[in-house]
Amino acid sequence: MTSDSQVKSENTALPPHKTVYVDTDRVACDGGGGALGHPKVYYDLDQNGEAHCFYCCAHFIKK
Repeated sequence: MTSDSQVKSENTALPPHKTVYVDTDRVACDGGGGALGHPKVYYDLDQNGEAHCFYCCAHFIKK
């Protein structure tokens, strides 16, 4: 038998994030999926050449 807290945590688990390799120092993310995405946001890659989207957790990495 599972408890309500176990069922709730399984149903609210976040999907795994996607990794996107880019050639630029600035990226845009809209979450994909058209109307099912999120507002378009722009990120500057940090000194390590990476950025994370605060909405969908996409991980951008400079090649």
